[in-house]
Amino acid sequence: MKLGAGLFLAYLGILAVCASYPVLKIGGRLRTAYLESAEEPLVDTANILAAYVGQEIERGHFNADELYRAFDDAYGRKIGAQIYETKKDTVDLGVYITDARGIVLFDSSGRETVGKDFSMWRDVSRTLDGEYGARITRDPKAPNATAALFVAAPVRVSGRIAGVVTVMKPTTNIAAFVGVALPRIFRMGAVSLAAAIVLALCMSVWVTQQVARLTRYADDMRAGRRVPFPKLAKTELRTMGAAFERMREALAGQAYVERYVEALTHEIKSPISAIRGAAEILESPSISSEQRARFLSNIQSETRRIQELVDRMLSLTELEARRALASRNPVALGAVARTIAEQLEPVLMKRRLVVDVKIPEDITVPGDALLLQIAVSNLLQNAIDFSPADGRISATCTRNGNDVELRIDDEGPGIPEFAQSRVFEKFFSLERPDTGRKSTGLGLNFVSEVASLHGGSVEVSNLPEGGLRARLTLPMA
Repeated sequence: MKLGAGLFLAYLGILAVCASYPVLKIGGRLRTAYLESAEEPLVDTANILAAYVGQEIERGHFNADELYRAFDDAYGRKIGAQIYETKKDTVDLGVYITDARGIVLFDSSGRETVGKDFSMWRDVSRTLDGEYGARITRDPKAPNATAALFVAAPVRVSGRIAGVVTVMKPTTNIAAFVGVALPRIFRMGAVSLAAAIVLALCMSVWVTQQVARLTRYADDMRAGRRVPFPKLAKTELRTMGAAFERMREALAGQAYVERYVEALTHEIKSPISAIRGAAEILESPSISSEQRARFLSNIQSETRRIQELVDRMLSLTELEARRALASRNPVALGAVARTIAEQLEPVLMKRRLVVDVKIPEDITVPGDALLLQIAVSNLLQNAIDFSPADGRISATCTRNGNDVELRIDDEGPGIPEFAQSRVFEKFFSLERPDTGRKSTGLGLNFVSEVASLHGGSVEVSNLPEGGLRARLTLPMA
């Protein structure tokens, strides 16, 4: 399983466990909360009515008929009260009053229950005992009706409990409130859950992208591609990536030194052997002055070869150490090619070669002018080395989408099949047709490094009509 998918599923599991309990708890608690909010004002109402009835009884003015008329008037009113999203049209509050024995003296729902014993009901019995009396039950006159909430308060006359006033409120509206609120709660929960899932998905994608960048960077480094360290968020992943980068640099540096020491040692063996052989011969007193001059010339030639090899390696080492160009400026490839051709004019005249530069002046690429000049010079020098006398070398340039392609064609023998896959290797070189000698084998490798540093590429291929074509491709932006 991928890391992002694992994190996403783990987050969903945690969310399901942590969110399901409060949602279910709130849903189950909602009806109780509405009942509590309804019971609290009923307590006030019952006590106010009980105080009023107690005063009326104590003054001898209590008249049940007046209460019936008042309730009949109230029940007959059209209220039309808009309570938020619920409309209330009628009064549904009920009241009954009992004496100290629990016998009904008044019942707002009708006179049929007057004289009956309600002392068996919890609200009446507990209130007569001096405790808080309340119950939720169905109306005794309508057992199939909706349950109602009953809250009682004691009627006190001369400081003693002389009866009970019970206020009754049907739970019909409460059920309606709960029926409206519950779907909203679950909708809000569903929206929150969906938002949490989307955020979890975004988080898992983000983590996956960070890991993928590190993975691509590691693959690019393993393939030898020159890429900058990826941009990572300031998290433990960035710290881990930086640690991997330091480890890679340490290992690469060690391998780099070992490889270069081995290669340099191998390449210098041949000129050193030639110098040693020439020096041993020069020690002989029997050699002629002509031979002495020839062997001294060989020593100087091999010394220059060693110097050139060391210089080229130092330049290449410095180039490979770069991760990116410090700055990029517009470089006109036509001007670069013409300048190099002018610098090589003495060599061209000696070899009777012609360099034909056909590059428009307006073709420019962003980059390092010095590095691009060295790269183009290496390509032209390579073409000169393999061109026959009286040959022609052409330098052309075309735009290809967002890239510029510089082509240098010569009329030389081309690349043998066995060498086509190795021409960009360090120290690999072919014998020059005119001298039979090899170069340092670092020129094309240097061009490859310059192209990579500029975000481009270089390749060489044989032309169908004979000769070699070197293509240097560079991005225009």
